[in-house]
Amino acid sequence: MPPRTRGGYTSTAPRRRPTGSERRRRVQLREVEPEHPRHDWDETEEVLQGAPGGPIYRCILRSFHKHVAAKIWLGEDRAPLKLVNHGAKLQLWELDIERSRIYETVQRSGLAPLISCSHRVASRPMLSAFCERWQPETTTFHLPFGEMTITLDDVASILHIPITGSMISFSQPLRVDDANALLVELLGTTDVEASRETEQCRSPSVRLQWLRENFSTITDVSSDDDIDFATRAFLLHLVGCTLFADKSATSVGVVYLELFHDLSMVGSYAWGAACLAFMYRQLTTVTRFEVRQLGGYLTLLQAWIYEHFPEMFSSPDMAYIESRPRALRWRPHVIPDSLQSLRERLDRLQSSDVCWEPYVDHRAEHPFPDIAWFSGCIKCGLVVEPYHPERVLRQFGHIQTIPPRPFAPPRPDRSILLDQYWERWTDHVLIDQSRGRRCHYSGESVAEYMAWYDRISHRIVQPPHLRSGFTTDARSSLPSHTASTSDSRNARALRLLRHVISGGRQQSGDYFWGALNEAHSILARSDETSASHSTPSHAPASHSTPSPATRPFFCPPTFVYPPPASVDPPPASVDPPPAAVDPHPSSPVAPPAPAAGPTASTTVYVRSKRKKKT
Repeated sequence: MPPRTRGGYTSTAPRRRPTGSERRRRVQLREVEPEHPRHDWDETEEVLQGAPGGPIYRCILRSFHKHVAAKIWLGEDRAPLKLVNHGAKLQLWELDIERSRIYETVQRSGLAPLISCSHRVASRPMLSAFCERWQPETTTFHLPFGEMTITLDDVASILHIPITGSMISFSQPLRVDDANALLVELLGTTDVEASRETEQCRSPSVRLQWLRENFSTITDVSSDDDIDFATRAFLLHLVGCTLFADKSATSVGVVYLELFHDLSMVGSYAWGAACLAFMYRQLTTVTRFEVRQLGGYLTLLQAWIYEHFPEMFSSPDMAYIESRPRALRWRPHVIPDSLQSLRERLDRLQSSDVCWEPYVDHRAEHPFPDIAWFSGCIKCGLVVEPYHPERVLRQFGHIQTIPPRPFAPPRPDRSILLDQYWERWTDHVLIDQSRGRRCHYSGESVAEYMAWYDRISHRIVQPPHLRSGFTTDARSSLPSHTASTSDSRNARALRLLRHVISGGRQQSGDYFWGALNEAHSILARSDETSASHSTPSHAPASHSTPSPATRPFFCPPTFVYPPPASVDPPPASVDPPPAAVDPHPSSPVAPPAPAAGPTASTTVYVRSKRKKKT
């Protein structure tokens, strides 16, 4: 009989049987421990301590005590993040699209849309407010109504770059000596130039300015080797300014140069999946309170916010056509609000304020990719991040259910297994049962979802005692019925205007003016309601005809209102002036009896035909 192994050590001794006292002690422990029903989301024994306002159960957000939202809730504040945005640097290296051989290779790689769709302006308060709601364990934004995230469908629609193909993998971190060898082999530099550049960057990286100065002057009349060197340099400069922009703000890693070794294979990579994994990691990094800078492709994050929250932040371009990337649909601008006000606006968000499926009009030009249902890990070199479409089913038009626990990403050294997993992505998409049913209305979720979400999430970032504007007493004194009615009518009007804005120049004029008139009538009724609530109860109601100011002013130039009916002016009244009324009578006064005379149906001016009594 072979020896028995225990914990890695070989033992030939026979296993000792437990004594009677030990067996009785185990029975007593089993009787004392209560048996709670175990659910995938209900773990009552894992209560998070020392984080007021945080999740009740730490079965999901296990590291929330280190999160920036926990610090904000305790009274500590963080200024808006510094942003790494290279949108303006892309314009410094211009290519002749019609005659450049370099551009032909860039177009075959699938990265050509990045040249034109990058935003030159990024809003620090807006991006900082959303970064405070990112949770690394779920790789999603935790908002008051549930979770949202950037999906592979968002990347494909916003950037128009490939999301299928081979994963971007690196066997190990690149050393400086290996970086110098790559620069000599793939860019044609000398050993001295390569060593000088990496020493100046103090890392296996090169400056973006160095790439422009040494390779932007090469034209089509140069040799084939020089054109290949310039093409690799341009692609490295392109991904360094967009997909893989790091927090150095001036350089790009030489490790990405390995991807351009064979220029004919550049288009076989899943650039969109790598960009998304890199963006996830940058968002995870800035959730720590001490981090002050955000990297990654900010155009992707900013355009995603514009698409899903058009009523709050967007500024659309009316000349946009659907054949272009959705990043070009918006005019980037700096949000004038402060970071604190944006926190409070996000705290008040509801599911009805979100555009859950913004790419409906874009499907004719860019169909929905099935790989967006992939559930697993995505990677960019040594960066591995989980991708959970089951947590954001509402973004795919399905009813949101309680998702399973998020899985932790495996170690980067298992890159071969991850690559094989990704290559067979059709075997790892969500099945129909996990996707659930289609939504009857946008943002629909099961009844128990919000109860579960309250237990595991941090819905509100700004603590109530630090909010601006209203105090607790002032907020409680506001008429609730007036606020709720006004908010609902404003939301209806904004929904109508959102469809008008998203339609652009492709919509008909009748629909345009009809929607604007309807929105104006809704807002006019809201003004009348607020005015009626502000009028004292003893004041007489006015029954006069509406003034021209209350009529819809959004009308096409050909529309003319019908003239009012001709009514003879009333004759001058001969009644004596009314007596002064005591505003504080000592005794109640009975209301005057109705005067005898012709009824109101006889003529409009009844009082003017009464005779004066002698």
